[in-house]
Amino acid sequence: MPSLRKKVYLSLGALAMMLLLSGVISILEYRRVSTYVSDQIAANINSIVLSQTLSDLTQEHNHKMLSVVVLNDIALMPELGDLPFAAVADSLRTTFTSQNALPMLDTVVTSFDDFVKTSLKFDEVFLADTVDTRSWFFSTLQPKYNSLIQDLGKLNQLIHHELKTNSENFDAGFYRSIIPGAVSVGAGLLLICLLLFFTMTNYVRPIYRISEGIDSYRQSSRRFTYTMDGDDQLANINNGVTELIEENIQLKHRVKALRDERNAPSLPLDFFAALPTFSTLLETPFAASLAFCNAASVRMICIRKP
Repeated sequence: MPSLRKKVYLSLGALAMMLLLSGVISILEYRRVSTYVSDQIAANINSIVLSQTLSDLTQEHNHKMLSVVVLNDIALMPELGDLPFAAVADSLRTTFTSQNALPMLDTVVTSFDDFVKTSLKFDEVFLADTVDTRSWFFSTLQPKYNSLIQDLGKLNQLIHHELKTNSENFDAGFYRSIIPGAVSVGAGLLLICLLLFFTMTNYVRPIYRISEGIDSYRQSSRRFTYTMDGDDQLANINNGVTELIEENIQLKHRVKALRDERNAPSLPLDFFAALPTFSTLLETPFAASLAFCNAASVRMICIRKP
């Protein structure tokens, strides 16, 4: 069986290993979730920026065309070739963290194409004498613009929804990452309780019983009757105390018998041969002390006269 020292080391080592392992698992899980969700949130923010860029480009182009109508100056007509809408839309497509927003982006691109095709007719309408440019702008081109803005708004809503979902996933991942730590703390507390119960039952209580047995013998000469199972150091101590007390009891009986014979003129020579030898009593320090004290007492009895 393992020694007392090994039992203590094994118990504390198991507890420390459990807490260390759970801490490492919690840290690794938190880093994994944090890195993943952080990348997702960063992509969502980039999507929001690009989507807002599409809205800004569309509004700027529409305002320039409105200036042409209001100021009646065709020289203010913006160039559609300078509008980087398609490039921004392609960049936006690569930033999506899910497939939910892709159909809406395709709808936005289609709405923009309709808006551009209608805008290309503006020069012809502006130069025609039979068509009112202002009426055509608000009745034909402006609805295309409004449809494009509505589609961009829906796209922004989807992107914000993805951002919200990823933020919630981050919160859920954080709590999920601390679950191993919480479980390990609970398991550690349980293990501590079990270790405390084991220590109290197998070590503290026996030590108290041994101490009570020694005090009972010293105060009322009661025999030491406490027994322990096992073969560790504490059991050896209990067996040693039992043997010492039994030897001391036997020695007291011999001393008492000698005192009863003190009226005799002399003691038989066989008396000292009947005493236990020092080689036997010196097996333990406690027994040696008892042997020395009792031997001195016996010699004093032998010398004293009745």
